[in-house]
Amino acid sequence: MSELLKFVEQDYKDARSKFPAFKAGDTVNVHVKITEGNKERIQQFQGTVIQRKNVNSNGETFTVRKVSNSIGVERIFPIISPSLEKIEVLREGKVRRAKLFYLRGRQGKSAKIKEKIRVKK
Repeated sequence: MSELLKFVEQDYKDARSKFPAFKAGDTVNVHVKITEGNKERIQQFQGTVIQRKNVNSNGETFTVRKVSNSIGVERIFPIISPSLEKIEVLREGKVRRAKLFYLRGRQGKSAKIKEKIRVKK
């Protein structure tokens, strides 16, 4: 039985390693497989990561928030999912919190997150 658990944990570790490292405050572009009838297509969901839950476990999820037509839209994605095609990190945010629920009540410029400055060596 323990060999089966080790095999499953290794499989999940491989699935998790194909995605880049990101955290709350980062702007990401998530490519998701959508099945409509017998057709399958890839839909992109671009927004700010407001939380990561159960990090480094099999039930790890992350929540992405975007504003579409002045309406806030949040979507929760499980890391280990066959519907996730890829995750692109577009910008790294400079935040001090792990969960950014305060962004829900903000609008306009006050809802923006400072960008982390990368120094090239």
